[in-house]
Amino acid sequence: MAKKFTYRGKTIEELENMTLEEFSKLLTSRERRVLKRGFTKAEKKLIEDIRANKGKEKLIRTHARDLVILPEMVGVKIGIYNGKEFKTIIIDAAMIGHRLGEFSQTRQKVKHSAPGLGATRSSKFVPLK
Repeated sequence: MAKKFTYRGKTIEELENMTLEEFSKLLTSRERRVLKRGFTKAEKKLIEDIRANKGKEKLIRTHARDLVILPEMVGVKIGIYNGKEFKTIIIDAAMIGHRLGEFSQTRQKVKHSAPGLGATRSSKFVPLK
């Protein structure tokens, strides 16, 4: 038998039936404070888009990286902007309470290779091993 996911002792169905105020009591203090202060225009629009496209496979693109993931977002495909491109993420139950930006890294590991265009002759020299 597969183990059923719970968040602080509550199942997904129980979390979805809670009001935002009840759900915020389960979160950490920082996320609770953010929800208490309200959503920005971009965050409100994203939540409306998620509610409108619930159950559909449509990709919802957003720049709102600081939005706390709510239970009603589970199963939705979201494109989160990382400064260069939109990273496609499917919201999972384990992501509840985290921020969207945590799943779309803004920095990549530096990959050094051959010198680029316009490099001088001396900088193109690579010694043989």
